[in-house]
Amino acid sequence: MQEIYRVKTSPVALSDNMIIGEKYRITVLTEALVRLEYSEDGVFEDRATQTVLFRDFPKTGYHVVRNADGIEVHTSMLHLIYNEKEFSSHGLSIQIKGNLSAYHSIWHYGEKVHDLQGTARTLDDVNGEVELGHGVVSRFGYSILDDSKSQILLDDGWIEPRKKGVSDLYFFGYGHDYKQALNDFYRLCGKTPMLPRYALGNWWSRYYKYSEESYMELMDKFDEKNIPFTVAVIDMDWHYTDKGRGSWTGWTWNKELFPDYRKLLKDLKADNGLRVTLNLHPAEGVRSYEEQYEAVARDNGVDPATKQEIPWISSKKSFIKSMFKNVLMPMNNAGIDFWWLDWQQEPFDKEVKNLSNTWWLNYIFFSQMERERQTRPLIYHRWGGLGNHRYQVGFSGDTFISWASLDYQTYFNSTASNVLYGYWSHDIGGHQGVDHIDPELYVRWMQFGAFSPILRSHSTKIAGLTKEPWVFSNEVSDILRGIIRQRYNMVPYIYTMAREAYETGLSLCRPMYYDYPETQEAYDYRNQYMFGNDVMVAPATSPMKDGYTEVKVWLPEGQWYEFASGKTLQGGQVLTRYFALDEYPIYIKAGAVLPMYNDKVMNLNGKDETIVLNVIPGKTS
Repeated sequence: MQEIYRVKTSPVALSDNMIIGEKYRITVLTEALVRLEYSEDGVFEDRATQTVLFRDFPKTGYHVVRNADGIEVHTSMLHLIYNEKEFSSHGLSIQIKGNLSAYHSIWHYGEKVHDLQGTARTLDDVNGEVELGHGVVSRFGYSILDDSKSQILLDDGWIEPRKKGVSDLYFFGYGHDYKQALNDFYRLCGKTPMLPRYALGNWWSRYYKYSEESYMELMDKFDEKNIPFTVAVIDMDWHYTDKGRGSWTGWTWNKELFPDYRKLLKDLKADNGLRVTLNLHPAEGVRSYEEQYEAVARDNGVDPATKQEIPWISSKKSFIKSMFKNVLMPMNNAGIDFWWLDWQQEPFDKEVKNLSNTWWLNYIFFSQMERERQTRPLIYHRWGGLGNHRYQVGFSGDTFISWASLDYQTYFNSTASNVLYGYWSHDIGGHQGVDHIDPELYVRWMQFGAFSPILRSHSTKIAGLTKEPWVFSNEVSDILRGIIRQRYNMVPYIYTMAREAYETGLSLCRPMYYDYPETQEAYDYRNQYMFGNDVMVAPATSPMKDGYTEVKVWLPEGQWYEFASGKTLQGGQVLTRYFALDEYPIYIKAGAVLPMYNDKVMNLNGKDETIVLNVIPGKTS
């Protein structure tokens, strides 16, 4: 492998931060973040794992008190009590210091942790809510990251399973300082790489049997209607499949639809200024009818004459290396900018126990691009668990087309920031469940999409599920065009906030309780979120009555500029506001300065566009 997949790590903690016993090791990484290890053989893990890459935190202030019952460890934030025996609920506890009297701020080993949640692998077939995983912030003041079963990252970037029977926990005891907890989680697990700016533009995606001719006609229509458009997504019909087996896997361009894919990519990129991604469903390997079969077979010790299928085994080095060399890199070189990696099948690898195929593929695909490309790599993929924030854009799956789905996605987006996952991409407008899209629902979903990390409409293969802006009435078409243009105008601000997310770990879409942790409304109004530092969104997620959507908006303390009305409103109260279809509940902090484009930017490839600084009234800035 020549370390193709090696990533930068610094996993060894300072010995000064360690308290070591015969079968335990406690590492005080910060005064609120503690690693707790227990191993019967007294051997502890200093290598990186699939989740944790950096333990080299600076020297931490703490002191240890030893007594007949064990040890007590004190920092300015925590009080740990441990009997120095096997971890147990009666033998290991940590109390959060400070004023959290309204909550149970003492954790006992093994007890259920009540946190503010994180995210989920998928919203496939969801019509409303879904169970979310754990996050690292909690109103109780503490949360737990259990790293006991993570794969170990080796020096060459490959993996090996962890030994059994160990406990390896990270205790986050930051009280209500949620931002600092997330910042240190980011420090521990690694950064979210900066997105290339083009990813912040309009993505066109549809599960539809396009041909080269029809796809280029679609491009011409976007130009004719003067609608900004940056990322072309080509779904699975770009390749052949084994229809008799119901397969979704394929690696050979369908020449009936795309007789010269290199020319198609050249035309899309050179003539239209677009970036291109292809959908991959890799689970079923490489079959004998694929153009690349012979080379992949020989690389894996298979005689091509046998036509034996080459199974997909994510952990097999020779197979993965061959796939990149013979299949993926040639298409990269022809003009594919990034991959839509859609793994839906077996959750775990066939040969390495507990190795998530989703996590591992995200890791190796992104690491390969990082090594081979001069430009910023990007991957669009399914969520594979903690640590997947390092692989940027997530595909949330095939949701139902309903107001309930839209309503839940507004909460789902910002809550994912509790595990650093800041770039969910939803099927804007929903994916399935009806045979046509309600124009009002689509407008409200597009408005939400414009104030989400990624703006990408999509739908399943039903003729009536058309979402091109020009297929609607003139009124709705004009509103949709205006939404997309507004998104492009906001890109300088969004890109600035993406840079801040890269530096701090604080996602573009954030729950209100990050800024207002002691205010009950910050938790009650769960659909509201901060869009960067200065913009707040209170999404409209219900149908209109008498031409307006009613939205109850909580305005935090201070003054807020209401974008739709142009009014400056006083915070510290809940207001009922009404919005026509072409209006959206967007509130900007008084005095904020927002960098924006003018109304002429059509894609995001240039570097010399005029930027206008918009100063929001109501406060001296």
